[in-house]
Amino acid sequence: DYYSEVRDAYLADRRPWVLGYSGGKDSTATLQLVWNALATLGNGERQKPVYVISSDTFVETPVIVDHIDQNLEKINQAADEQSMPFQASKVVPELEDTFWVNLLGRGYPAPSTKFRWCTDRMKIRPANKFILDRVEDFGEVIMVLGARKGESQTRDQVLKSLQIKGSRFRRHRSITGAFVYSPIEEFTTEDVWTYLLQVKCPWGVSNRRLLGMYRNAQSGECPLVVDTTTPSCGNSRFGCWVCTVVQQDRSMESMIDNGEEWMQPLLDFRDELATHHDPAVKSQKRKYKRRNGRVTRTSEGKHIPGQYLLKERQHLLRTLLEAQDSIRRHGPDPSFSLITRAELLEIISPLFLATLLI
Repeated sequence: DYYSEVRDAYLADRRPWVLGYSGGKDSTATLQLVWNALATLGNGERQKPVYVISSDTFVETPVIVDHIDQNLEKINQAADEQSMPFQASKVVPELEDTFWVNLLGRGYPAPSTKFRWCTDRMKIRPANKFILDRVEDFGEVIMVLGARKGESQTRDQVLKSLQIKGSRFRRHRSITGAFVYSPIEEFTTEDVWTYLLQVKCPWGVSNRRLLGMYRNAQSGECPLVVDTTTPSCGNSRFGCWVCTVVQQDRSMESMIDNGEEWMQPLLDFRDELATHHDPAVKSQKRKYKRRNGRVTRTSEGKHIPGQYLLKERQHLLRTLLEAQDSIRRHGPDPSFSLITRAELLEIISPLFLATLLI
């Protein structure tokens, strides 16, 4: 059975596990499956750590931030009480890689399918840094992910190409010393929900709340991103609220329709950013030349605008701070921040200096 396979995989060697946890159904089912399997082992057999990591880009949907924070706290508390080898923590981007420092500070345009600059900086690098640090400590590690077959034909081909013959593990696409294990690979979506709703969560939360979140959002989840084959999370309840890789954020619209009206300023801001992909709008919002001072064109001769104009970046910052004020007044958390103090200090100084130089 699945528990036996997980136990065998865990006991097969001394390589520690790094389990990607997004708070969504697949990663929750994966963590729950691993936890319940290891719980049947004796304390002396549960020797190697299982690091549970969750990616926080600082632009996650507020409801999801709260959901993940609560679960990480419960995971660590239950692991300590039950003498389980789990250690849960967040991975975050470096200050220079955050969304606001790049968009507002450097003037990067809103992400698109052709220029999706955010994923590598905000998700892949932080997760890979954590993995590389563990590789340095232990020599090799096993990444445990909630990837399932049938989610994407392209991704299925990638998974198959990386499979190690005669092994339950796959090679990591880019990190030497890291291998990938997907214990729910054969699960269907129905299997995932059946398991979550019929088997009690071992760290003490109700999976029915998770089901309710999916029903309200009418969308999928955004898994921990460790390579570029992961699709956009823009339609996902568990993605970034600023995502403009997709045309319409149906998930956030659905959340607002289902009683989260305080999130309307987030949707308005995101939708404003999405209009910047309109060729007619680009020329009004962005410089004619690129950051290197050159005029760039496509192979067909189409002009590619440069970074955001200073006045547009200032406008976006004001709008963001107004949205933050509204959310603090009308949302569930009066101290919630859409932008960190460190990001503001990094952004405002260059904007202020640029104003003096005009």
